[in-house]
Amino acid sequence: MPFRPRTAVSGAILATAAVLLCPAAAAARPAAAPAPPGWSAAPAPGDGATPSAQDRPYFYLEGAPGTVMNDRLSLRNPTGRAVTVRLRGSGAWIAFAAKEVTVPPRTRAAVPFTVTVPRDAAPGDHRATLVATAAGPGRGAAGRDTVPVHLRVSGPVLAALTVENVSVRGRGEAAVIRYTLVNRGNTVLTPRLAVRADGFFGPVLRRGVRTLPGRLSPGQSAELTERWADPPGLDAVEVRLTVTADGGAHGSATASYTALPWGVVAGPAFLLAAGAGGLVIVRRRRRAQVPGGLQGGGPVGSADGGTRPSGRQAADPEAELASTGSGARS
Repeated sequence: MPFRPRTAVSGAILATAAVLLCPAAAAARPAAAPAPPGWSAAPAPGDGATPSAQDRPYFYLEGAPGTVMNDRLSLRNPTGRAVTVRLRGSGAWIAFAAKEVTVPPRTRAAVPFTVTVPRDAAPGDHRATLVATAAGPGRGAAGRDTVPVHLRVSGPVLAALTVENVSVRGRGEAAVIRYTLVNRGNTVLTPRLAVRADGFFGPVLRRGVRTLPGRLSPGQSAELTERWADPPGLDAVEVRLTVTADGGAHGSATASYTALPWGVVAGPAFLLAAGAGGLVIVRRRRRAQVPGGLQGGGPVGSADGGTRPSGRQAADPEAELASTGSGARS
């Protein structure tokens, strides 16, 4: 076949372009996929779960007192070695079918568990946690995973909330209102708080209703504080806290707060102390003086054990001796 220069040149150009593009093509390739994460625990899909299996980040179970509910915990192990996991529940109502499970590499295991609601369980919301702990270094340093369990016991629901131990501490530029919230009902509550304070001269603090961070489980209490940035410097104040929550929960409590500057307190105290000291000095001086200008106006003892007034002149000693002697001769 005859040689064609144009074809040879075109082939050389294509070959050169292929060589030059090879490094760029290699650089454009996606990076290798990262190593699969360690094992994990989650609610198992299916079985008509609520919420649905696709977005089931926690267990939700509902039943009457005395019932037994079943569900499954899914253990996923995408790693290249087996992982042994110990299982337990945070409450006495939870029991696993197996307390320890070994999950082979790149597999998933579903472990059944039961929740037994006691016959005397209070209606309302209850919370627990499923805890899975690796027996070896299956998940690095942590080696632990948890899944929340939201349990609702059916029956009459009582929402009750109280605010207790209200006190006001601090003076000057800032004060602190301390109080305790207690969930007296059988359902989980999200409290809302309103604060007001009224002094002798009128309102000194108004804070509208706002939702507090966190939730209170049945029987749970929380000690909280409210900062009062600009309390009055001279006033007698009554502070009132009012708490509410869904379901009709309502409670309130008050505390007294008296603000007096140091000068107001120290001035009268100093005047009282000075006045008392002056009265003591005057009384002492009066007691030191004797009526008639004589000193020591008290009785003076005689030789025979009797008394006689100190201002009286004593009798003649010789006359007394004579009378005594004559009495002796007779």
